Amino acid sequence: MKYAFALFMLLVWLPSQAFANESAATVETKFVEVDGVKLGYRDIGAGNALVMFNRLRGTLDTWDPAFLDALAKGHRVIIVDYPGVGYSDGTLTPDMAVVADTMADFTKALDLKTFDLVGWSWGGALAQVFLVKHPELVDRAVLMGTNPPGAVEHRMREDWFKLAVKPVNDLKDEETLFFDPAFKESLAAAKASRNRIYARPGVTEHIPSTMDEFKLFFVAAQKYHEDKEGVRDALTKSTVPMLVLGGANDPSTKVDNWFPLVRKIPRAQLVILPRTGHGPQHQYPDLAAAYIRSFLTQPL
Repeated sequence: MKYAFALFMLLVWLPSQAFANESAATVETKFVEVDGVKLGYRDIGAGNALVMFNRLRGTLDTWDPAFLDALAKGHRVIIVDYPGVGYSDGTLTPDMAVVADTMADFTKALDLKTFDLVGWSWGGALAQVFLVKHPELVDRAVLMGTNPPGAVEHRMREDWFKLAVKPVNDLKDEETLFFDPAFKESLAAAKASRNRIYARPGVTEHIPSTMDEFKLFFVAAQKYHEDKEGVRDALTKSTVPMLVLGGANDPSTKVDNWFPLVRKIPRAQLVILPRTGHGPQHQYPDLAAAYIRSFLTQPL
């Protein structure tokens, strides 16, 4: 009898250990149907759910796995591809308000009642629209390397934009796109991050690479900055705690754009990481994750 009990405990223990040891670099892609469209997502860790919205052209593969693994120390981290992007079917709607509704339906399909939200770049803009449209779903929000809604004083650099719309980006491109080539430590971090990301096969195959695909993101971003739905004003009335995390030398979404607004948001705070650019969480995966985990768990 005792041997049967021991065997039963082993069978229970093994799957739980396999789940606990799952990493962002090896976790399998799952799929869920939302409004008749199959969306690809990945899910690691355990604890409070942390849903993550990705950048322009970003896919499940292009998050730095070191950053995701660091976040998963105490959280259930869920990354997802928008409709028509990466591993998901369908077509991206060029309107963040519509995409926000789709993402809300995605979280409900996973039976998430409430969750924390992280958005990077284009996904950070989407996260702001989301938390204004669906505040009842969001416990806390982290906005990384992103602009606030409405008109902004500091526009993206032209050289940055030209690199961002190349069909395929190499390491040299990414040094400018996400890091700060003026500093040796940032260049070293760019190489290390790219090596971690591209350790998974087939990354490039799923990244949007045509101007027709890019334009859907651009049109949505333009509407976001026109802000006819009043998202900027709504943020100043939101009770959702927000962490704005930026790189000191971001050539795309300059962190200075937040200075006029962040003090007006009742529960917002701003963290600027030094000697890095548009992807501070890829240069400092552990540090960025530590800031985020602390923000998500400490009383405010």
